[in-house]
Amino acid sequence: MRTLKFLLSIHLKRSKGIKQVDGFTLIELLVGMIMAFLIITPLLGFMINILDTDRKEQAKANSEQEIQAALDYIARDLQQAIYIYDATGIGCLTGTADTNTCPNASTTGNQLPSPTATDRVPVLVFWKRELVSQAITITGTQKNDTFVYSLVAYYLIKDASTSPTWSKAARIARWQIRDGVADPGGQACTGYTEKYVTDSGDKYCPNPGFALFKLDGAGTITQKMNAWKKATASYTADTTVLVDFIDQTKTDDASNPAPTAVCSLTSVPASFNTRDTAKMTSFYACVDRVNTTAQVFLRGNALARLQNDNLNYKDSSKTYFPNASIRVQGRGYLFTK
Repeated sequence: MRTLKFLLSIHLKRSKGIKQVDGFTLIELLVGMIMAFLIITPLLGFMINILDTDRKEQAKANSEQEIQAALDYIARDLQQAIYIYDATGIGCLTGTADTNTCPNASTTGNQLPSPTATDRVPVLVFWKRELVSQAITITGTQKNDTFVYSLVAYYLIKDASTSPTWSKAARIARWQIRDGVADPGGQACTGYTEKYVTDSGDKYCPNPGFALFKLDGAGTITQKMNAWKKATASYTADTTVLVDFIDQTKTDDASNPAPTAVCSLTSVPASFNTRDTAKMTSFYACVDRVNTTAQVFLRGNALARLQNDNLNYKDSSKTYFPNASIRVQGRGYLFTK
């Protein structure tokens, strides 16, 4: 009995020395979860709002940069202009004007590319004098620069259906054909009887379809330039997209029409008014043909970078439609005797 009591006493002493470890109760866990939810949820919403704001500001910044870069490019192009067509002149080249304003309109229409395409309108069309570097051989390996004439056209394009390549907004594309570098001792190029520099293959041949304007004969310079006719060869030069995400809002939209143009007569002929792109004021020019001057206006659409619908211009969201303009005078001139 003494032995048993002794063992029991030792066991009781050991049991008193062991510390009990208590855990969290279910209520304590629920309270902790609720507190964490109340703290984390506002922080998560705040972070999502910051990320969304950053995405929108980045879209605005990209649109502003692209609009300014496109406008600078067009300005540099126009600085070389020797003649800028106004709405009447473009109408003559596209076969949309009558014989009262365009000499030989019945035979000079549709001189620009894609005459039947209804998804675009020509906004800027002009002739320029372009530098060609190191084109004429002087002696041996020494070469000299020269100048040639080019016809340039800028288009506003809006696809009728969704494009896998371009945005749902409009875009600006550029088209150009250039004369060859003349050389009496050169060779004839395909489709032309004149001689041209052909040291580098057909590098200095005229682009297919190119024909130089003619200033001889009776009539004003305007009449002669409006009577320009392309060569018989078909055009092979493609239109190159300069910038995408241009505002596609039209002036006849019922709920939110596009802002009106600042000049009453833009360079787009009135005969194009049935086309949607002619009803857009996101890319247009006010042309002073006499002084070879054009004021160009651009308006982008950053909303098209962020969403797939509700892309039209609104006063409440005009910060998503950056705009810019520039006035440019051509430095060249037409020489007539």
